[in-house]
Amino acid sequence: MTTPPKKQVHLAAHFPGVNNTTVWSAPESGSHIEFSSFTEFAQIAERGLFDFLFLAEGLRLREQGGQIYDLDVVGRPDTFTILAALAAVTERIGLTGTINSTFNEPYEVARQFASLDHLSEGRAAWNVVTSWDAFTGENFRRGGYLPQDQRYERARTFLQTATEIWDSWRGDEVLADKDSGRFLARPDAGAFAHHDAHFDIEGRFNVPRSPQGRPVVFQAGDSDEGREFAAARADAIFSRYSRLDEGQAFYADVKGRLARHGRSREELLILPAATFVLGDTDAEAAEIAHEVRLAQVSPATAIKFLEQLWNTDLSAHDPDGPLPAFDPVVGDDLFAKGRASVRTRQDPVEIAREWRERAEANGWSSRELIIEVTGRQSFVGSAATVAATIDEFVQADASDGFILVPHVTPGGLGRFVDEVVPLLQERGVHRTSYDGTTLREHLGLAPVGTTARTEAAS
Repeated sequence: MTTPPKKQVHLAAHFPGVNNTTVWSAPESGSHIEFSSFTEFAQIAERGLFDFLFLAEGLRLREQGGQIYDLDVVGRPDTFTILAALAAVTERIGLTGTINSTFNEPYEVARQFASLDHLSEGRAAWNVVTSWDAFTGENFRRGGYLPQDQRYERARTFLQTATEIWDSWRGDEVLADKDSGRFLARPDAGAFAHHDAHFDIEGRFNVPRSPQGRPVVFQAGDSDEGREFAAARADAIFSRYSRLDEGQAFYADVKGRLARHGRSREELLILPAATFVLGDTDAEAAEIAHEVRLAQVSPATAIKFLEQLWNTDLSAHDPDGPLPAFDPVVGDDLFAKGRASVRTRQDPVEIAREWRERAEANGWSSRELIIEVTGRQSFVGSAATVAATIDEFVQADASDGFILVPHVTPGGLGRFVDEVVPLLQERGVHRTSYDGTTLREHLGLAPVGTTARTEAAS
């Protein structure tokens, strides 16, 4: 009996910005504004033959107690600007950006991503997200926010409309003048019209079919609506599950939804975000990981996390003492503005009860409890241990690969590339060179449509 080939491990890299992953105090941490940081990060990932790099989106500086949240980057350049610039200093790695579907317009986003796909020669990808809070909405003309069902309905319609705009160029238009870039086009080339409750637009799209046919589409969302949206329309979905059993359950659920949308299991990749800590030995890595978590959750940071659940000022609370004895304040007016905290997913009073039980059972202080519940590193160990674990997850259908988030940027990815990637290559589960030129080829996805021809018209 022939042994089936091992699944290939897809690797990507996330440059973190609006979370508590990065240890800002580390001497080797660099700027999140200077382009040199993004260049270094991208080129390290490309040296590791990663599929793509990923930039998240922060539409507003978040606040807590009237102050900018202490773990956020104070300022972040525009995603499209960074990715377009990175296209000029990289050759093969994909360029993925999160762009919001709640506060943007389909024509504008379709044009930006089609342009990026041309500039990068087929390496562009869009992570479609929604915005959940009115706080962010205050930065935009419409303001306010949409309930969850309406957010996903707008997102579905937004992506459908953008796809119709991309597809308005069939791809067989003939370039009439190579020097000027003018097209001898079909009469209906670029013509589109979309009329529904969300968008009432029609016109002619001015960016011809891009090298990938259309950019790769990513989606991030764990709700039932998010999973169904990904199964229907996305090329890849980000997952937050980094435990084997949880990853397998998510993988089976989302892959199981594809058939009812007329899609095969290979048409959607599942890629969890994963942090990592490497050491010369597993024991050394565990020690480093402990120090990293202490740096990521300082006493002041622990208080901020507590305030997100308790929804009140806890500046006088002792982080080295027990959790607050009173119950969280329940209401729509959040103390932590613009924070999608655990309060949005469960009853805060019930969560506080569970936290107290865990803290009392383990003898944890408030800070120690927060260190535990805010998540630990996904992969901790020597390079051999981490490589074996990543391979196990992929072969066991807990994921198709991982989006790696280093705790030091921009250089924190270097040790993984130098030590773990060669071991994955030895296992035969990671490429030794780029076989294709587009992101779709890196991800093993079928091309969409055809690209415009460049021969001169007769």
